[in-house]
Amino acid sequence: MSVTFILILVTCVVSLACEQNKKLFNSLAHYPYEEHRRNQKYRWLTSGFVHGDIFHLFVNMFVLFNFGETVEGKFKEVHGDLSGKIMFGVFYLFMIIAANLPTYAKHKDDSTYRAVGASGAVAAVIFSLIVFMPMASFALYMFIPINAVIFGILYLWYESWAAKKQMDNIGHDAHFYGAIAGFIFTIAMKPSLLGDFFYKIQNAFN
Repeated sequence: MSVTFILILVTCVVSLACEQNKKLFNSLAHYPYEEHRRNQKYRWLTSGFVHGDIFHLFVNMFVLFNFGETVEGKFKEVHGDLSGKIMFGVFYLFMIIAANLPTYAKHKDDSTYRAVGASGAVAAVIFSLIVFMPMASFALYMFIPINAVIFGILYLWYESWAAKKQMDNIGHDAHFYGAIAGFIFTIAMKPSLLGDFFYKIQNAFN
């Protein structure tokens, strides 16, 4: 059984349980104000297994399903079968935390800010895949083919712009920082991947 499948299963179980239990939902959500004042830092991790609604859950798990096992396979190529699975699991959990740290620093004195979802970690998975396969074909808006590295650039630009505009209730900061953290973690795991990354891009245009 893949780690990706286990993560999806656990996330679905916890999220659906929180749909029926608002007290549980509130106790697991990312709430910087309480994390700061009551030292509830566990929320940095637990919030990644809670979602605002079924659609939010479906989108994140659909993307994780489509990209997670490919990235998990790449981790296994680098570290071996068992170690690769463990490393991918550690990576995903750490990315949930990493994506929440900037919003903790930004909103720790804001009693109105709360956030939930695996979006930051899912963005990290996508950007890990971009490190491994920068010229892979992604489908922008579900049907427009675009190279993964171009998608990544557009994604970072949009999430940075949207975070500054604050036009909706989507955690664009978490998306942006999760993506950056995923890219950096993957390179740090095996520094030679950075050279491979640029070589694959250069080679595609030769």
